[in-house]
Amino acid sequence: MAAVNPYLNFDGNTEEAFNFYKSVFGGEFDVVSKFDAMPEEYQPDQSEINKIMHISLPIGGGSVLMGSDRPKSYGPINKGDNAYIAIKADSEEEATKLFNGLSAGGVITMPLAKAFWGDFFGMFNDKFGVQWMINYTYNS
Repeated sequence: MAAVNPYLNFDGNTEEAFNFYKSVFGGEFDVVSKFDAMPEEYQPDQSEINKIMHISLPIGGGSVLMGSDRPKSYGPINKGDNAYIAIKADSEEEATKLFNGLSAGGVITMPLAKAFWGDFFGMFNDKFGVQWMINYTYNS
């Protein structure tokens, strides 16, 4: 397994939060994507298309702090449900094994598949309520 990273959800203030984290950790953002960059069928309400879909900030030691604004359609953010454990797998096979094993008895919120941005990705809540993201980035 290549890395385990925290993934945080916010209620519309991701950009503010990550600029704060950047002021503490230093460095530069690897990725800043807004919802308007998503294919139309995946876009949230028009009032949310300029919010952050994904942002990542390397924080040292191979760790990356990642986050996004949670669309209203996903429901409100409650303390304790705005963080995921994100696993960056070394292969599609490892991603599948981890996804299938950890999601057993849980609730899959996004099936593991090739995502519109090109990675192999899936999300779920395990049977204990812990939220997970599994990602494998194909080599170009």
